[in-house]
Amino acid sequence: MTRAIFPGTFDPFTVGHESVVRRALAFIDEIVIGIGINENKNTYFPVDKRLKMISDYYKDNPRIRVEAYDCLTIDFAQRVDAHLIVRGIRTVKDFEYEETIADINRKLTGIETILLFTEPELTCVSSTTVRELLSFGKDVSQFLPVGMKTYE
Repeated sequence: MTRAIFPGTFDPFTVGHESVVRRALAFIDEIVIGIGINENKNTYFPVDKRLKMISDYYKDNPRIRVEAYDCLTIDFAQRVDAHLIVRGIRTVKDFEYEETIADINRKLTGIETILLFTEPELTCVSSTTVRELLSFGKDVSQFLPVGMKTYE
């Protein structure tokens, strides 16, 4: 059985994450979505709420589980006995950064990283660019996620 982790500190649901998970399941038996705990990072949803939302979203898929982790990604991968790390790529800048991290992870642990681009319609611009456009009164609706779920 091939197990992979999909790590992050993301709030549900970052644009493109669902498409990366869906596409990764085409060739991976099980995915562990890791919710990184970082006390210094300001996130919209607390960890327990993120865990519940993402677990609820994937509850009908027995090949996906969700866990929190407070260590290095490579340590988390080893803890859950993952053979691969899956990372989502939305921009060229993401790709350059993730490629560097993948190389480091490979050298430290031998665990390979698969970089999957999101589907083209989910490719987005950075939040900094969106904020700048907003400050000039520009319409940024084309850069926002299309199918947002509402949570209480």
